Amino acid sequence: MTFSTPPVLGPARVPYALLARAHGAARQLAERGVGAGARIAVDVADPWDALTWFLGADLLGAATLMVEPAWTPRERAAVLADARPHLVATGTPAPAAHGITPAGDDDTFFYLPTTSGSSSRPKVLIRTRGSWLRSFAALGRLPGPVLIPGPLSSSLFLFGALHALWCGHDLRISPRWDPEAAAGAARDAAAVHLVPAMLAGLLDVLDRRPDLRAACALRTVVCGGAHLGTETRERFARLLPDAELIEYYGSAEHSLIAIRRGDDGLRPVPGVGLDIRDGLLWVNSPLAYGGRLRDGGLEPDGAGWSTVGDRVELDPAGCLVVRGRAGAVVSSGGRLVSAEEVEAVLRGVPGVADVLVTGTPHPALGAIVTAVVEVGADARPALRDLRAAARTALEPGKRPRRWLATRALPRTPSGKPARAAITRQLRDGTLPAEPLR
Repeated sequence: MTFSTPPVLGPARVPYALLARAHGAARQLAERGVGAGARIAVDVADPWDALTWFLGADLLGAATLMVEPAWTPRERAAVLADARPHLVATGTPAPAAHGITPAGDDDTFFYLPTTSGSSSRPKVLIRTRGSWLRSFAALGRLPGPVLIPGPLSSSLFLFGALHALWCGHDLRISPRWDPEAAAGAARDAAAVHLVPAMLAGLLDVLDRRPDLRAACALRTVVCGGAHLGTETRERFARLLPDAELIEYYGSAEHSLIAIRRGDDGLRPVPGVGLDIRDGLLWVNSPLAYGGRLRDGGLEPDGAGWSTVGDRVELDPAGCLVVRGRAGAVVSSGGRLVSAEEVEAVLRGVPGVADVLVTGTPHPALGAIVTAVVEVGADARPALRDLRAAARTALEPGKRPRRWLATRALPRTPSGKPARAAITRQLRDGTLPAEPLR
């Protein structure tokens, strides 16, 4: 029995068992009235079940929303009200005995990503197959097998999983991040998709576990979601000297915008137009989203120039320097401080598992730069080391004046610190943090 490959994977060779299950999911969805142009939501815990329903919907020409388990009841209700899915798929789809003929083309809507929620309530976007097929090609071929150490409800990890299948590789999926487990799984994976905090955690394990470092088979590490500091890159080169580090900058709205390979800077993806207006980046891209869903209706967008409010500069070599989202700025004493610039400096200090920088009220300055440092279970950064790193890399007005320590920063589904939630908890006094001394 021959089963057609889901269109979003192009002509890739996909494991027979996964194809049989995807076609089985498509038949079950079709029996419940799902067809071309429909929308479904997938609400299952098992990542392979989620992937199977997703690919089955793609075969029918339907678009899929991946439900995030961490959404509050209010967030879930709001997202489903905007997406208006025809049905919510649950359980495990059975393999098909006979395949179906794929529907649609590159302009078919196939995915309903949500914004990360790092600074606001999730919004429901909509994407065409072609926008991600072009994004796969922009990232290029990776070695396999590929490790995906995060939930497929995050577009970053779903992109990594589909890209691996597009490359024709086997997948290793772990829906929960565990640095020790990831280091162990890296013995049987040639590539991995991570965010910077995850990469730092993985490097911590490889640094203290020479046995896992010696057994690590990684040849390519793909890192996205936030700025990667110089210290982390240098540590990567020391611990994994034979592996390639690929860093990309993008957004849920624009997909890949710029890619950094090796020692080069962030270079725009070919065909993606960039324009800097009053310090904000505007993008004109064939990889962009098709619009936003609100109360079930489509508000077209993505055609022409658009911005998500990222502050950027160009360095002398013409590479993109991302200063962070305009909303991630602390106004202190009349000076605007990029939180992400400060975070990138502090993230490389030994003992820092991750860090988030925000502003806390001050009677004279309006706000003071405040660093909330996530400390590891086995190591705690010295305040003098944090201050020394800030003095070395940051102007005086950008250096944190308040330092807090916490065991675990609240996070978005993709693993990034939840900026809005942390700022709110600091304001309300509900964040479990103590002064760092």
